[in-house]
Amino acid sequence: MGLVFAFGYAALVVVAADRLMLWLEGRGHVNWRRTGRKPLAGVPRVRLEVLLDDMPPSG
Repeated sequence: MGLVFAFGYAALVVVAADRLMLWLEGRGHVNWRRTGRKPLAGVPRVRLEVLLDDMPPSG
């Protein structure tokens, strides 16, 4: 029975947080749902080989 209450409470917290974020977004305080992910094209890439070139040989 305790497990049912735990899952119910967890579901209530998730739904309440979602409603709160929707309410804040509607009032203009946050806009995280509409912006989506940032494009990764502008992020510089680092290759693993370049990082490992500076390491001394092990052994």
